[in-house]
Amino acid sequence: MNTPWNRTAGLRRPPRIVLPGGSGLFPPGIRTLLIANGVIYLLTGLLLAPLSIEGVSLSGAVLRVLALWPLDGGFLPWQPLSYMMLHGSFFHLLFNMLGLWMFGMELENVWGTKKFIVYYTLGGIAAGLTHLVVGPLVGQLGPTVGASGAVFAVLVAFAMLFPDRPIYIYFLLPVKAKFLVAGYIALELFYGVSGSGEGIAHFAHLGGAFFGFLYMTGELNHIPVRSWWAALRSGSGAAPPGRHGRGREDVRDARFYDIRTGGPVPPRGEEEITQETVDRILDKISAEGYQSLSEDEKRILNEASRKIH
Repeated sequence: MNTPWNRTAGLRRPPRIVLPGGSGLFPPGIRTLLIANGVIYLLTGLLLAPLSIEGVSLSGAVLRVLALWPLDGGFLPWQPLSYMMLHGSFFHLLFNMLGLWMFGMELENVWGTKKFIVYYTLGGIAAGLTHLVVGPLVGQLGPTVGASGAVFAVLVAFAMLFPDRPIYIYFLLPVKAKFLVAGYIALELFYGVSGSGEGIAHFAHLGGAFFGFLYMTGELNHIPVRSWWAALRSGSGAAPPGRHGRGREDVRDARFYDIRTGGPVPPRGEEEITQETVDRILDKISAEGYQSLSEDEKRILNEASRKIH
């Protein structure tokens, strides 16, 4: 059968796909976040709540130190990070962790644990900083807790990576991920601007979502952020001249030939991916793990994964 996979890659059957973060319902990063948030809620919301020292509630002391307070009302430097681990109620915790698991699981499986955890953390920090700036302008002067801003960053990343993935509302009504997340963001914007939904940091959610949009725009190369960064690091953006004073543009159309066949060698990244090559890489992963792969092997595996999808 002449499928697009067979036509573009010359393979007789699709390769097994091994994801860098590991597969399964609870990859390690998600599992760690779920356990950590649950344990902290049990400690602060249940075990410490009835305890006090010299009339000072222990749970209140934790809230005073770790929640996100306004800049002129008790702010401490670590709070844009620590506030994400606190939750105001069981259902606050439940819905945040459910969203993190539902949408973050596949992100971690695709990206790997380290990249996912960094992204989640930065999304939460961006949400907190947004709330610090906008919160006082809309009259939200109390402490802020919860991972909702980081979860909104995860939602946006999922929707941009898998825009047409159906999400079943109440397990019955399928809605494409891009429409569902866009709807969530529209509601947050409406509630934030109108001032309804009191007690909820809507602009923190929007801050996490905006961070996710910017990050994924660069990640998917919709905006050539990496090229701009490389140009910035090189100074003028042009390649340094060689011994004969010629820049990179002078060899843009250069071609290489295989001395064994006399034919042109495909440009880097466009060589034909064979089943034997993919199987060899997968065998190496099975024996030594994903981290043992070279950059070329990772690129080949990613190309193969993208072509079968």
